[in-house]
Amino acid sequence: MRLVVTAILVLTLALPGCGRIRDSKINPFNWFGRSKAVATQPVESVVPGRPEDGRILVANVTELEIARQPGGAIVRASGLPPTQGWWDAELVAENGGEPVAGVLTYRFVIAAPPKARRVSTPQSRELTAAAYLSDAKLAGISEIVVVGAENSRASRR
Repeated sequence: MRLVVTAILVLTLALPGCGRIRDSKINPFNWFGRSKAVATQPVESVVPGRPEDGRILVANVTELEIARQPGGAIVRASGLPPTQGWWDAELVAENGGEPVAGVLTYRFVIAAPPKARRVSTPQSRELTAAAYLSDAKLAGISEIVVVGAENSRASRR
């Protein structure tokens, strides 16, 4: 009986302290929220430092999601190329994957189709790319930005 009373007392005193974790980085609900469109500066459409790559920026970044995973997070972005047939989508980290002032920036690059294609519906053209970030890497990141040719999307903590 005494053990039960002690356990109830400890829980009664400990639970209100959990409210302070609300703004903590260890709170899983305090992770990156919904992404939003951000103003885009004109950017070079090829991958910097990799001119042999041949891929260009996706026309529009339509979605950005950061999903918590054991040991880190997965950054997933969707985008719309101008026509059907684009492929080899990848999120290429700028600055060697190091955040600048807490902002990690990815370029959403895609490879052109071998021949001209029709436009068709947005759903049939959509491409998705993802990248994994470890907890150690996330510790220094407060915002993730994915850049396309015509727009960017960002998600902050």
